[in-house]
Amino acid sequence: MARLTLDWIQLAQVLGALQGLFLTGVLLAQRHNRTANRLLAVLMAAFTIYLAGGVYYGAGIVRSFPYFFGVSYQTPWVFGPLVYLYSLAASDRAWRFERRAWIHFVPVAISTLATSPYFFLPGAEKLALLDRWVAGGIPAHLQVIDPFKYVSGIAYSVATVLALRRHRRQVEHSYSNTARVNLRWLLFLSAAALSIWLLATALRLAEVSTRLRDDHISLAMAALVYAIGYLGLRQPEVFRYETAEHKVPRELLAAAAAAPPATPDDTDSIESRYARSGLNDVEAQRLKTALLQLMDQQRPWRDSELTLADLANALDTSPHKLSEVLNALIGQTFYDFVNGYRVREVQRRIRAGEARALKMLALAMDAGFASKSTFNQAFKKHTNQTPSDFRQAIGA
Repeated sequence: MARLTLDWIQLAQVLGALQGLFLTGVLLAQRHNRTANRLLAVLMAAFTIYLAGGVYYGAGIVRSFPYFFGVSYQTPWVFGPLVYLYSLAASDRAWRFERRAWIHFVPVAISTLATSPYFFLPGAEKLALLDRWVAGGIPAHLQVIDPFKYVSGIAYSVATVLALRRHRRQVEHSYSNTARVNLRWLLFLSAAALSIWLLATALRLAEVSTRLRDDHISLAMAALVYAIGYLGLRQPEVFRYETAEHKVPRELLAAAAAAPPATPDDTDSIESRYARSGLNDVEAQRLKTALLQLMDQQRPWRDSELTLADLANALDTSPHKLSEVLNALIGQTFYDFVNGYRVREVQRRIRAGEARALKMLALAMDAGFASKSTFNQAFKKHTNQTPSDFRQAIGA
């Protein structure tokens, strides 16, 4: 075997593969949300195989050890499904990998069947086949199959983003502080995956050479693995997935999304909006009155970790019925409803001149906000002003 030399791209691939292998072990050892961690571990293992394959072919190792020829070809087919299923598992601790989930891997099974005859060829024939492929003699059936992996990757990346958006809307129906349950980490992963697939597709359409195309994709993938490792090891909670425990039923979410915002003189009945809920007009109005009294007198919104279930328990009702009242009679999600009280409390204290003695963040924390960014976003949403602009406008 000739002396092995690696260029800087291949060195990056080696480091990325080693990092991916290390992360695979770390994730398999995690005890939190094992389904999600196992899916991410398989994804890291697939990244590792793909990056190692880049070195295997690029550095000419295949010439000395042709036995692994074609092993990494299947990995791009599993990237999309794994990211998507991982997002489902990470955002819902009750989600399990059931038999029907295997349908997402039908394309990789078809691809494996299409290429399986090549796996069993003698080493010399594999090298001859590789030379023909490099020269452009790719079999017709592979030319037909190959473009679909780009379609699959982009489709699954978009589906992941949409699933995360649904999750974000859902937690706003149950949590007043979404910082621990909004899974921005997952949004980063799905956006990065989509970017890599778009890059790969653009390079393919531009008819960039296979070697150059693979180098660009491998570098982007190695960077993603580095980022996952950095975030996961620097912030271990990334792999713990704080997810919503009290979920609002899907039919209720759909009804809330379809219903127009409520107004004070809205005459639509609760029965007409939520016919299957069991909540009637009288009970809904009673619950609304009790809710507003509780918010004014006991001020539970000062608890930064207040949830829909906590408030429902204080009112001796169910989270489902309370969410119906918020959506149909008040016209707000739980998140916006609670943060509205917090914003008004900060406004009251600013008008009282307390902002001169205390920092704005201290006022926000006292009102129940968990972070500066959440406070600023909520204040701007409810007042169309930043806290500083509001303070300046009233001369406080």
